[in-house]
Amino acid sequence: MRKMPLALRAFCLLFTVGAASAHASVPSPLYPGTNVAKLAEQAPIHWVSVAQIENSLQGRPPMAVGFDIDDTVLFSSPGFWRGKETFSPQSEAYLHNPEFWEKMNNGWDAFSIPKEVARTLIAMHVKRGDAIYFVTGRSQTKTETVSKTLQDDFQIPAANMNPVIFAGDQPGQNTKTQWLQDKQIKMFYGDSDNDIRAAREVGARGIRVLRASNSTYRPLPQAGMYGEEVIVNSEY
Repeated sequence: MRKMPLALRAFCLLFTVGAASAHASVPSPLYPGTNVAKLAEQAPIHWVSVAQIENSLQGRPPMAVGFDIDDTVLFSSPGFWRGKETFSPQSEAYLHNPEFWEKMNNGWDAFSIPKEVARTLIAMHVKRGDAIYFVTGRSQTKTETVSKTLQDDFQIPAANMNPVIFAGDQPGQNTKTQWLQDKQIKMFYGDSDNDIRAAREVGARGIRVLRASNSTYRPLPQAGMYGEEVIVNSEY
């Protein structure tokens, strides 16, 4: 067999390398497109609307109902973002800093956005005459303006409103469970897995509110993973 001339072999090698490089540098499609199956795909979970929840309570007497605060009734990421940038930009240590909680519980909720789903839910429960409790994993501070902020934001009458319960955070412990039991809370709304588990541990009806996708609280939870009801369009 005759050998390929050296110059021709060099040319072929250069052509092959160039073609491979050109192929590797091809960018991803700018418009990848989609299809109707992807657009129509829905997670097989128990979706409910506020109207359906209200309908399920017809004929039931007033009761104690509870709400988590952060990412459930308030989009409070602005305050938490500020706290991280101020006290521990490179870590989550700010969540254990009393100075942060003093700021968060005494004014920084002025930057928190009330969620529309919470407005609708709270108005429904107020109309029913239910007692409203807020049970949060925030650390307790000597003073707090969170209760007044929530009462003003959601226009809760004094007869229905109770001071915020600051359950705090203890590793390996669901600090909300005992409070739900003590206050005989029959329904509890929350965005986190701990909220749903706490409700179930005391025999309450736990209902999931979606955490906004731009929340600073990551990772986002898997709503519906316990078979609980999940409120549609509740991310805002």
